Amino acid sequence: MAFDFKKEYKEFYLPKNKPEIVDVPRANYIAVRGKGDPNEVGGAYQQSIGILYAVAYTLRMSYKTDYRIEGFFEYVVPPLEGFWWQDNVVGVDYSDKSTFNWISVIRLPDFVTEDNFKWAAETASKKKKVDCSPAEYLTIDEGLCVQMMHIGPYDDEPETLAIMCAFLEENGYAIDINENRLHHEIYLSDPRKVAAEKRKTVIRQPVKIL
Repeated sequence: MAFDFKKEYKEFYLPKNKPEIVDVPRANYIAVRGKGDPNEVGGAYQQSIGILYAVAYTLRMSYKTDYRIEGFFEYVVPPLEGFWWQDNVVGVDYSDKSTFNWISVIRLPDFVTEDNFKWAAETASKKKKVDCSPAEYLTIDEGLCVQMMHIGPYDDEPETLAIMCAFLEENGYAIDINENRLHHEIYLSDPRKVAAEKRKTVIRQPVKIL
């Protein structure tokens, strides 16, 4: 049976719908950076998703090619994730999504090296006719965070964030967002297939102890 990150690391991918503190270990990702409204049809964000999956599935299916990745084992491609921020905005201003900065990512198994990633990006560009040059190999060490499962539309996330902030105040923590520690979302539902009110999204933010 293929390795499934969501099942093997439930504490990071399947939290409860109440806040909890987690210490998130360092992980490697395929990443594409950009700016703009994620809902823009054919926009930069949607293009980034196409690039991420092109590289991710090239790596996933590499064992069927002549290219060999040391330590490779079959796995389920992890869910789409995103790191988000807006310049000069504390929190999130959903009224102007064109100002969003984002880093769209898909997690990589630990056995995938930067050289393996480069091979996959070049191969995907040639075979899938997708320019994968914007993709990068990114290592992120999130550390101490608060997280919670959000169920519902993305625009309702402030309600979940308010619950998380109240939890932090009650337990001696504070949000610690800066240029190196960002608001993080993990998308467990495909918005093309799942109604907005039923979508599941992991909301995660970096924290510090007061």
